[in-house]
Amino acid sequence: MVAAKKHIKIVKKRTKRFNRHQSDNYMCVDPSWRKPKGIDNRVRRRFKGQAAMPSIGYGSNRKTRHLMPSGHKAFLVHNTADVDLLLMHNKTFAAEIGHAVSSRKRVEIISRAKELGVKVTNPKARITTEV
Repeated sequence: MVAAKKHIKIVKKRTKRFNRHQSDNYMCVDPSWRKPKGIDNRVRRRFKGQAAMPSIGYGSNRKTRHLMPSGHKAFLVHNTADVDLLLMHNKTFAAEIGHAVSSRKRVEIISRAKELGVKVTNPKARITTEV
């Protein structure tokens, strides 16, 4: 397995999720973000002490966007042919085995990735057998 390329420090401007206005008060209001549209809405008008709205300023640095803490970007893999694509890009991308891949194919993917020196983010998933 090859170490990732050198990169600048990953800085997240905000790690908390943006919750929908009044989702804490009502069970029927889902916390997933929706922009408030009301004419008198405090959040839309950006009053002090109200919830923050998502804006372009919260975006990540383009150089570190989508990077995992290891410094790799995730690449979804479903078979060994997909792993072969990462041969020249093993410092940039790490293989992530798709959730619908069988345990037999997972073993093949992991062994091929080890041959090529490709990092696999979820190598232990669905491989161990019950005792």
